[in-house]
Amino acid sequence: MTTIDYTLIDCGVHLRVQSILRIMASMSEAPEVRIYTDGSCDVNPGPGGWAALLRAKGREKEISGGEPDTTNNRMELTAALKALEALKESSRVMLYTDSEYLKRGINEWMPNWRERGWKRKGGKLANADLWQALDQAIQQHEIEWHWVRGHSGHRENQRVDRLAKQAMLKIK
Repeated sequence: MTTIDYTLIDCGVHLRVQSILRIMASMSEAPEVRIYTDGSCDVNPGPGGWAALLRAKGREKEISGGEPDTTNNRMELTAALKALEALKESSRVMLYTDSEYLKRGINEWMPNWRERGWKRKGGKLANADLWQALDQAIQQHEIEWHWVRGHSGHRENQRVDRLAKQAMLKIK
């Protein structure tokens, strides 16, 4: 573990550092979960579905849902959000998505949006409600975000793609 020099650190910062170190220690003991997500939209915007496959401790769980009037991007974000909300404890997560919008949003763009009050440089941020909810959901977990090419034969991606389309058809 990293050694930290506490001299000249006020009490509030010291407590924050202690909290971070506690979280880091607990994460090394946290369960490992693999999550595969996908979103689907028949016409964009229009009826849409989302799905996720969660794998941990040799078990699997499928979750899915849909909305009558949405976009593909909203369904991609919703799939990841619902999967993270389904976790019952802090976990080490490997999340696989075919959405560059989701992966890049989390890894590249979100810090700037947060600093600007959930706005883009050019103004309004699309799907700000979902980005804010994802920002809260990711705080509890250690997450590695992986992009997979959609419709390229990736077995789990194809599976969640089918589940998302089935969820969309149920609400059409």
